[in-house]
Amino acid sequence: MTMSEGHAPLRADRARIPGRRPRGRMGCALLALAVLIGAGHAMAAPEEPDWNQSENIKDAATRLAQMQRTQGATRAFAFIDACYKTHSLSSNYTKAFEACIAQDYLETQILALIYSRMPPETLKKMGAPSPELLARTMGQRIAAAFATYNMPAKRVRAFKKLVDEEGFPVFFKALFPGVDMPVPRHELPSKDEKKKQ
Repeated sequence: MTMSEGHAPLRADRARIPGRRPRGRMGCALLALAVLIGAGHAMAAPEEPDWNQSENIKDAATRLAQMQRTQGATRAFAFIDACYKTHSLSSNYTKAFEACIAQDYLETQILALIYSRMPPETLKKMGAPSPELLARTMGQRIAAAFATYNMPAKRVRAFKKLVDEEGFPVFFKALFPGVDMPVPRHELPSKDEKKKQ
């Protein structure tokens, strides 16, 4: 699935984050789809990257937020699509390719968060996908990206944690200054949460 599918245009300056709790969940799509890592054409990933992943993710988040604010989500997704096409040509897992994955994850995460707070009828009128579709298609793209380099599940989990803890706050605060940052929900609901639902 291409980056241009599975989303509708949305400018960050026009997006509103209402205070109610999201209905949709991003889930563990990134981790669940990491099972696809065993693809036969995969190249080997290095044991550990030789760059500072935290800084790379923060830089990628900052660049993407700037683009989102000035050019909108459609342009951001086109940029991410081009990023994948360019940097996936390398026979090695690179810092630039990792930034593509982080940006895809962040952009999709923020749109899913926004869309999860909108009534389904509004999304339908906008021609926008459900938050679940956004998460599923993003998970497929990212799983394929990691599978290209035969990335171990342990590294995928560590990467996801860095993006959640360090990239998402940078991205959200740049897009929505002065707005309290929500806590992204990626895990399955606890037993107590299931009882409330």
